[in-house]
Amino acid sequence: MIGHVDDTPLYPTGLRLAGRRVVVVGGGHVAQRRVPALLAADAQVVVVSPVVTPAIEGLVGAGEVTWERRGFEPDDLDDAWYVVAATDDADVNAAVSAAAEERRTFCVRSDDATAATAWTPAVGRAAGVTVAVHGGRDPRRSVSVRDEILEGLRQGSISTARHRDRTPGVTLVGGGPGDPQLISLAGRRALMEADVVVADRLAPRELLSELPSDVELIDVAKLPRGRSAQQDEINRVIVDRALAGHRVVRFKGGDSFVFGRGYEEVLACREAGVAVTVIPGLTSPIAVPAIAGIPVTHRGVAHEMTIVSGHLPPGHSESLTDWGALARLRGTLLLMMAVEHGPQIAAALVEGGRPASTPVAIVSDGTMAAERTVLSTLGELTHDLEAEAVRPPAIIVVGEVVAVAHPERYAAPPGATGG
Repeated sequence: MIGHVDDTPLYPTGLRLAGRRVVVVGGGHVAQRRVPALLAADAQVVVVSPVVTPAIEGLVGAGEVTWERRGFEPDDLDDAWYVVAATDDADVNAAVSAAAEERRTFCVRSDDATAATAWTPAVGRAAGVTVAVHGGRDPRRSVSVRDEILEGLRQGSISTARHRDRTPGVTLVGGGPGDPQLISLAGRRALMEADVVVADRLAPRELLSELPSDVELIDVAKLPRGRSAQQDEINRVIVDRALAGHRVVRFKGGDSFVFGRGYEEVLACREAGVAVTVIPGLTSPIAVPAIAGIPVTHRGVAHEMTIVSGHLPPGHSESLTDWGALARLRGTLLLMMAVEHGPQIAAALVEGGRPASTPVAIVSDGTMAAERTVLSTLGELTHDLEAEAVRPPAIIVVGEVVAVAHPERYAAPPGATGG
């Protein structure tokens, strides 16, 4: 903890408030910001205020917070371990502070830090470390310093190998659609704590360059070819490394459970008695259209969406997809791995009843520097894929939501509404 407020010396400490009564006087936006952190510390939070914000009222309704629906009384602080004076009335805050002082209870004041007996730092948590920063009367400075420290912890730049979690096992990490900024904090932390990283071709590659130098990196693209043989080898590698006592991260693009064969790896770990956890990632068929400005649902236009793998063409003996049924749906179709078989898929959808004029968007290299969007229709898709030299990876969006996003190209879809 870093701390100093003006010239007042501080004694930094951490409070264990689990199961202890904490009183927040005031129910406005300041209180709304303070209460969640107190709940995260498992405190028994009591809010004293004639009115509260809808967010606090929701916490009350969920049984997480007790609400005394009235003005402050000194007896409210009986048995309190910690107090927050957060009203917009300086006299009330002063009365709260005085009552806390009489009871030798530390009190934070939202209106006048100099009259308080405690200050709330800018707090954050990363890599198993809680960071709290006091920056005098400049809260923006406190937040800035905190964020720099947290970023260093998350990236591993101010951590060392001996502080990494050494518990052996496998963690499946979904890296998101490609942009390294779109991986979750939990996923990034898992990477920094790994002994071994087994990475897919579409996993955000920039993050691999940030791994500590002693981490073993296994590139899946260099494993034996053939879908089944390759997956069997991946399963063997992650299990063997975990059984050898290593912390293994299986790093994939998108989400491990959306056409990522992640659950096959979970089953392999369980069969071998290896501990396995999953950190989800942003799945590309939803995230990529969003980044490109295309909603996958829209009020009055599409109330459903269907994510479909297009790695097998319609009519293939191993395909489990009923393209005729999909053609009868009115919502959005999100096609993954479908560039190669796009012409056959478009033909099957038109044959099944989807109009040839149905808007289509092909978003290739989504979230990356080379990202581009090609607008088409089901009837024109075969021509446009070739004419625009579209190459994978790409997400193909089929449906009227494309028209919502691109009114300059298509007629307004029936039922379209704003918001």
